[in-house]
Amino acid sequence: MSPTVNRPVPAYLQIAEHFRTKIKNGDLTEGAKLPSVQEIARGWEVATATAAKALSQLRVEGYVRSTNQGTFVSIAHKQTTGPDRLAMFRATGNGFRPGESVEVVSSGIADAPSDAAAALDVAEGSPVVRRRRIYRDDLGVVTVSTSWLPSEFAEAAPELLSTDALPKMTFGLIEERTGRRAVSRRDVIALRTAPEDVASSLGVTNETQCLTMTNLYWDQDGNPTEYAIDYLGPGRELSAEFAFD
Repeated sequence: MSPTVNRPVPAYLQIAEHFRTKIKNGDLTEGAKLPSVQEIARGWEVATATAAKALSQLRVEGYVRSTNQGTFVSIAHKQTTGPDRLAMFRATGNGFRPGESVEVVSSGIADAPSDAAAALDVAEGSPVVRRRRIYRDDLGVVTVSTSWLPSEFAEAAPELLSTDALPKMTFGLIEERTGRRAVSRRDVIALRTAPEDVASSLGVTNETQCLTMTNLYWDQDGNPTEYAIDYLGPGRELSAEFAFD
């Protein structure tokens, strides 16, 4: 195997990551003003062009907006997959876009299917918390989302077994009651045939191939906290934008 050169991360990406982390952790909330290009350049001891590129990277990713008054946290418009809802919740206290609503159609203890069991590191058929939600906006169904969580969460947060909306969403409730904070995740995007119950909620036939995003979250100790599959509604898409060096 040929040797590779380990190059340092460009300065503008380090700066962007610094502010991105603060936004995701909720240290910088929706509407918060970021330092100016000049302030970033002085504080980080970089050229103004580098500072400007860092803010541009955040704009491209959809974390901030810029006006004549400065650059502000603005993530409420981002595509609302599970990871986006987590970032929105930490930044704004609300995981929904304007005009979006959620219906919890079922919630309770269920036997873990094979994929959820493997993700949560429990035996297949073990009891887990299963929650099914339908997210809608003014265009119709955004996604049908099903989550599986360790059964012990129901002891600390019995609200998880109710179909009532959670005041702090699943992420916030688990963190508040157990101290287990979601700090990392893995995403898998794939086409899947919609199960019959999901297809009826999406308004498609049982044989329809749907775009899906599967997420697995881990806490600060590396233990899984939630496994979720989102089936996107017809015409919905997933997108990401990145700036090149």
